[in-house]
Amino acid sequence: MDQFAERRSRLLNEITDGAIVVPAGHLATRNHDVEFEFRQVSPFWYLTGFGEPDAIAVLRPGSEKPYALFVLPRDPKLETWTGLRTGVEAAQEKFGADVAFTTTELDTELPKLLADYEQVYYALGTDQKLDALLTDQSVKRRRMAPRGDKALNSIVDPMPVIDQMRLIKSPLEVECLQKAIDITAAGFDVAFKTAKPSVFEFEVQAEMEHEFRGRGSERNGYPSILASGANSCILHYISNRDRMDDGSLLLVDAGAEYEMYSADITRTWPVNGTFSPEQKDVYEVVLAANEAGIDAAKPGNGAMDVHDVALKVLTQGLLDLGALKGDLDALITERGFLPYYMHGTSHWLGLDVHDSGIYRTGGRTGPSIKLEAGMVLTVEPGLYFGPFAEDAPERLKGIGIRTEDDVLITEDGNRVLTSAVPKTVSEVEAAASVN
Repeated sequence: MDQFAERRSRLLNEITDGAIVVPAGHLATRNHDVEFEFRQVSPFWYLTGFGEPDAIAVLRPGSEKPYALFVLPRDPKLETWTGLRTGVEAAQEKFGADVAFTTTELDTELPKLLADYEQVYYALGTDQKLDALLTDQSVKRRRMAPRGDKALNSIVDPMPVIDQMRLIKSPLEVECLQKAIDITAAGFDVAFKTAKPSVFEFEVQAEMEHEFRGRGSERNGYPSILASGANSCILHYISNRDRMDDGSLLLVDAGAEYEMYSADITRTWPVNGTFSPEQKDVYEVVLAANEAGIDAAKPGNGAMDVHDVALKVLTQGLLDLGALKGDLDALITERGFLPYYMHGTSHWLGLDVHDSGIYRTGGRTGPSIKLEAGMVLTVEPGLYFGPFAEDAPERLKGIGIRTEDDVLITEDGNRVLTSAVPKTVSEVEAAASVN
């Protein structure tokens, strides 16, 4: 629990002028008495390491007992059906709470915990009950202020501060990410061996995710994408139901989760083990953009520089492939590449596959934030000659290729955490040729 205590301490050093309230996630009903699988929401987990639903963490700067935790009450009848609950005593003994209450005491105890604070840090809209309770407290305390109670003057979103903390990964977080990536890499090894003509996409998915589970991943970080043929031009294709044809490509975008941290890797390869000339031409462009983006991912550069560098390589490649005509700079300025490349090149990676943290300051047109040691981001350029790219050269139609790596920014550059996964043309063909 030391890592969670250290994070709470840092947050309390950052926010000193108000109490902080952070809710856990809730169970969601799938149908009748069946719930969707529960996975704790990341901001709450980041601060508590507590995995049960409906809990609430309260942090109070300046208090002798700064960490309060509300948890579900013990209930033998319910626990017989749904599993053991931690309860109040263990919330203190095992999870470091200075004081703990059951969630049934929230209406009475939370106002007491917040009574000395004129400001509360809470993200409105994240929990309906807390929204109502804090709004009610604001009204009551405003009414009682003339009699000496402290008014609750403002409710402020704490997420920008928490997000900034999450943006810089600790060595332990990097270890968890690397483990998730290593598990995913092992799954890709299986996928390379399983994919071949006449096999269904879901068969490859099943073998790959079996490897994930067998190596200690409790769940995926996101739904796996296994897109063969023209499906590779659908960015978030997850039906994974088609049979793979001889001569087609398979794009696999998948990430195992380990200790709540998610990998995110994409590779594209020919299911028969050999790229066609057209496929190879496109692949080499995407690979060059990937490598250029990785080279730009270093301290002092802007987060958006990774995208800008990769985009320039992709757009030049589209000119060389005959998919675009005109001046390179003009095509970039006028976004002429959009029919073939319609997403960003990078996103943060951590507890969430699209992890917390901003990319620019001052809005969409503001300056890019600078990359710092401890940040982890993906580099994932692609080109897609799908059915909506009507002007694509006929020889390229149906080709979709994306190559994605996970990159840790270090003091003197970067470390590619996904370097074990085959990526060059020769490596990919060798991995796929074991069929």
